[in-house]
Amino acid sequence: MGLKKLKPVTPGMRFRVIPDFEEVTASRPEKSLVTVLKKSGGRNNDGKMTMRYMGGGHKRQYRIIDFKRNKFDIPAKVVSVEYDPNRTARIALLHYADGEKRYIIAPHGLKVGSTLLSGPTVAPELGNSLPLSAIPLGTIIYNIELKPGKGAALARSAGSYAQLLAREGKYATLKMPSGEMRLVLLTCYATIGSASNPDHMNVTSGKAGRTRWMGRRPRVRGVAMNPIDHPMGGGEGRASGGHPRSRKGLIAKGKKTRRPNKYSDNLIVSRKNGK
Repeated sequence: MGLKKLKPVTPGMRFRVIPDFEEVTASRPEKSLVTVLKKSGGRNNDGKMTMRYMGGGHKRQYRIIDFKRNKFDIPAKVVSVEYDPNRTARIALLHYADGEKRYIIAPHGLKVGSTLLSGPTVAPELGNSLPLSAIPLGTIIYNIELKPGKGAALARSAGSYAQLLAREGKYATLKMPSGEMRLVLLTCYATIGSASNPDHMNVTSGKAGRTRWMGRRPRVRGVAMNPIDHPMGGGEGRASGGHPRSRKGLIAKGKKTRRPNKYSDNLIVSRKNGK
């Protein structure tokens, strides 16, 4: 897994930095594990725009990912590592011993031909899925459940991971990718390792057109609008626009948006700023 800087043959290639896709071993997805992915273009059922800056983009098929890893003690062979246009991490196709096929988010360093397992008694090795109660302290993990049996919700994007720090009572203490310290039930499952494609953060699009291919339309700055369109719009010349705020007037920089008395407040040991 690495990056590739292209020769500046055209202006769009001058600053473009792309993945080398060396870890990808298959070019077509497993047919039984893809489904239709419809686009809204940011419009609702009346055809009115409710979400700006969405539209266009290349057609995609959704790969059905197994976030639950609930086939316990059945060995699965890694057949291929594939690119998924719907997420930043790579995915791996597993063939289970009973004949079933499933996709998982591939951990960094996974090789084709490896055998993966899930369950409370399996070894804590790369790609295996275990409950937090069975994982050694200090282990790097990803694909973490928040509610037992619901499926992974945390640390799923490219290169992300959490660390298991402690266990007390029925909870485990995790250090999240943001730096937040959080309690998670010991019965929740997690996968050993970190999510694949850690170099994703260093990718550079290179040109506006490639961003359009990904379904993102140009975003207009508030200070470039008229006063009727945005609170920061208007003014003579290049006015700064006053205090940063959203189109609806909500303060954008530094205002706390988390709901007070949220149900999970007592599970957060410390926030990402150390408070």
